[in-house]
Amino acid sequence: MEHRTSFRRGLRLGVPFAAVGFFLSVSFGVLARQAGFSVAQASVTAVIVFAGSAQFAALSVVTAGGGIPAALTAGSLMNARFLAMGIALAPSLPGGPLRRAAQGQTVVDSSWALAHRGDGTFDRWLLFGTTVPQYLAWTLGSFVGAVSGDLLGDPDRLGLDAIYPVFFLSLLIAELRGRTSRSVAIAGALVALALVPIAPPGIPILAASAVALVGVVRWAR
Repeated sequence: MEHRTSFRRGLRLGVPFAAVGFFLSVSFGVLARQAGFSVAQASVTAVIVFAGSAQFAALSVVTAGGGIPAALTAGSLMNARFLAMGIALAPSLPGGPLRRAAQGQTVVDSSWALAHRGDGTFDRWLLFGTTVPQYLAWTLGSFVGAVSGDLLGDPDRLGLDAIYPVFFLSLLIAELRGRTSRSVAIAGALVALALVPIAPPGIPILAASAVALVGVVRWAR
C-alpha cells in the first residue's frame, strides 16, 4: 500500500512537469522535421532517448552539418550529469546491477529532484510515478510537433525557447533549502559559466556536476 501511495503521488506531482515537457517536445518535433528528420525518426528518437537537452544538443549538431558521431557525442556529454545523479540514487534501488540499471532508466531531472527525501535517500516509487506522465507527454509532444511542424513554424516565435531555463530554475530553487545545497550550487554554476565560452556543449554541465558531487561528499563528512 505504501508503494502504491507513493506511485500515485508521483503521478500527481509529475503532471505539471509533463505539461511543460509536452511543449518542449513539440518544439523538438518541429526542429527535427526542419533538420530533415521524418515523422517516424523524430518520434522514435523521443521514445528511445527521452532526454530533452541531449536531443536538442544532438539536433543542433546535425542542423549545423555535423555527422552522427559528433551528434551522439554532444548528446552524451549533455546527459553526463546523470552519472552523478545515478551514483546518488543507487543505494535507494534494490536488486542486482541489471535490476538497478533498469530502474535507473526512469530517472529524469524533475523526477530525481522530487523523489529526493532530503536525507540522501530517494523514494523510488515516487520516482517511477513522476516519470510516467512525463514520458507519455514527451513522446506525444514530439509526434505532434513532427506532424504539425509546418503549421507551427518557428518554435521561438511562440516563446518555447524560454521554457527550458524556467524549468530547470524551478528545480534548482526547490533544492536550495540548506546552506550546503546553496554552496554546492554556486560552485557548480561558477564553473559552468567559466567554461561555457571556451568548452564544447556538454562539458560545462559535466564539470559542474563533478564539482557538485565532490562538494556534497566533502560537506557530508
